[in-house]
Order: sequence, then C-alpha cells, then structure tokens
Amino acid sequence: MKNKRHQKEEAMNKVKELFKEAELMFKRDPSLSDRYVQLARKIAMRYTLIIPKELKRKFCKHCHSYLVPGRNCRVRIQKSRVIYYCERCKKFMRFGLK
Repeated sequence: MKNKRHQKEEAMNKVKELFKEAELMFKRDPSLSDRYVQLARKIAMRYTLIIPKELKRKFCKHCHSYLVPGRNCRVRIQKSRVIYYCERCKKFMRFGLK
C-alpha cells in the first residue's frame, strides 16, 4: 500500500515537472511542449492521477496542445465562465468562474 502511494507521488511530481518543461520550451519549440503535455497525460492516466486544476487549463482537452494565452489561444470571460479557445483545433473549453 505504501509503495503504491509512493509511486503515485513520484508520478505526480513527474507530471508537474513535465508541465514546467513545457512552459520553458514553448518559446523555442512549441511542438516539443505539446509532446511534454502528452507524456504528462499518459503518466497521469497510467497511475489514475487527477491533474490539478491549474495544470488542466494549460492544455487543450481536444488536441492536447500546450496553451499560452495570447500566443495560441484566446481567453474570454462570458456569463461567469472563462472560455479558452484553441487556435490549433478551433475548439473551446469552458471553466466556471466564481
């Protein structure tokens, strides 16, 4: 039991590290940051982790590309919701705003 918990903690640390790397690499190579997001998602699915809310908003739920507001996504506020519009796949995601 302790071993499984330790594995999940290590996996979560790896997911967070991959998102940090994606943020750093976006200016140089956006496709590489997309790959980091894909790897982070695979790790999270393998260990059935819930990706934290602040990291969920950093990638498109449809095409899984790393999103940077103003560069490859639009952010709008409408009717107490934040709407992220991905310019790569032309889809949008809605997040509640309190």
